[in-house]
Amino acid sequence: MSVLVIQNITREGPGLIGRVLSENGISYETVDLSMGQEFPDPTAYDALVVMGGPASANDRTPVMLDEIAHVRKALDKGISYLGICLGMQVLAKASGSSIVRSRVQEVGWRGPDGSAFEIELTAAGESDPIFSGVERKLGVFQLHAEAVEPSSSMKLLARGRFCENQAIRVGENAYGFQCHLDLTADMFDVWVREDADLLKLQKTTLESDYLKLRPAYEKAGMRIFSNFFGIAGLL
Repeated sequence: MSVLVIQNITREGPGLIGRVLSENGISYETVDLSMGQEFPDPTAYDALVVMGGPASANDRTPVMLDEIAHVRKALDKGISYLGICLGMQVLAKASGSSIVRSRVQEVGWRGPDGSAFEIELTAAGESDPIFSGVERKLGVFQLHAEAVEPSSSMKLLARGRFCENQAIRVGENAYGFQCHLDLTADMFDVWVREDADLLKLQKTTLESDYLKLRPAYEKAGMRIFSNFFGIAGLL
């Protein structure tokens, strides 16, 4: 049993998802599209995970068009899918939804009014196995300027205050999260030093918020990702 993890940019690696896989002895392969590596046939794997990145699912570049085509192939074959941030937008695009500019660019741990970014489960989310054992409200990290438009192909599992569509399911086993629940300390350290949008914020405030939220944040992320691999039949 194996998992394919697609990186759209080097700094956005598997993070806590990789930790869940390693702790449970599940083999996985990472492919970094930003380094020119090719997207393998996803049907050769038991699950497909697509991480975030600064590109847009609306891009008409050969890399993005190829990525969407491979995700569509995985969906058509019933391969379990997990998308984070851009990975969720690629899922939506591959299943016929639209990607639009978010009414609020969400960056970091707090919104423009200073309140912490949270997602809240919908009724569908509360009954979905991906959120089994998880609190109804979760503190999350955000880093996106675009959003997924709702469509008949998706079920909304969690809402946000500024960007509403924060967690979705397509079909029975394809999930997307607009927010980030995948951050490790090492990833966070790199992001705050390299990401152009995060560089506009106070580094000390970002770090302080992370230290306060980290225990609950990692607990929720690890549980959600474990749930996903259970849905995929790997746990």
